[in-house]
Amino acid sequence: MTNYLDEKVIVVTGAAGGFGQLICQKTAELGARVVAADVNEEALKVIVDAIVSAGGEAIAVQTDVARREDMHHLADAAVEHFGQIDVMLNNAGVMPLAFYADHKAAADAWEKCIDINFKGVLNGIAAVHDQMIRQGRGHVVNVASIYGNYPSAGGGVYGATKAAVVFLSESLRMESQGKIKVTTVRPTGVPATGLGKGIVNPAAVSGLLGANTAAYLSKFEAAEAGQLPASHLDINDIEYFALDPSSLADQIIHAINQPWGVAITDITVRASGDGYVI
Repeated sequence: MTNYLDEKVIVVTGAAGGFGQLICQKTAELGARVVAADVNEEALKVIVDAIVSAGGEAIAVQTDVARREDMHHLADAAVEHFGQIDVMLNNAGVMPLAFYADHKAAADAWEKCIDINFKGVLNGIAAVHDQMIRQGRGHVVNVASIYGNYPSAGGGVYGATKAAVVFLSESLRMESQGKIKVTTVRPTGVPATGLGKGIVNPAAVSGLLGANTAAYLSKFEAAEAGQLPASHLDINDIEYFALDPSSLADQIIHAINQPWGVAITDITVRASGDGYVI
């Protein structure tokens, strides 16, 4: 496949871990110039130092996506250092699944979720919009979720923020056709990213799994005990049961690694044997 990422400037939020980190590393290997953003400055520096040591180009910008000023500073830093912004990947996110009955325990986490998942994406769009319009082209990639597809018990607040990402993405696409490409990414569950650490009530995952809850969760227990059939852990097998971060990163990169005249506007990435019903 032709490499369209060479020398593109890509800004990635949530870059200090998970598939944000992987996308920084993988795009740098393809010749992209990376602007890595995260609140975790120490982890961010480790990632950027590794990219530079391997011969890539990258800078680290400590950023709180919920702060509008931070996001505009991030965009300014990208332009100052690399002269342009070709791709903005709004990846930072948290997942505080909880039922409404959990509101006392979940309130602070829900507010943070709204600030990061919704306001953070809006701030990211606004921060790069004018620069991309001046350039005459750009690409905004927003990470939503299958939780944004349909309401589910236990996912009310988180799902609402991800549905909002879909709305933000599609309205941006309509307003900027011919100047800014827009891609919405809807991942299924990706356990190894650590996103699940933010879950307030573990029982809230049942809304996404429905009748598959007991059977699917038992697979994770079997995997931890080393008792899951090898086919369920083999990415080349149709029964592969849980998406790994690297595979998700590869598919996001595929959506980015396109000629300017081709836009992959919506992509859902799943493990072929997962148990999610939305």
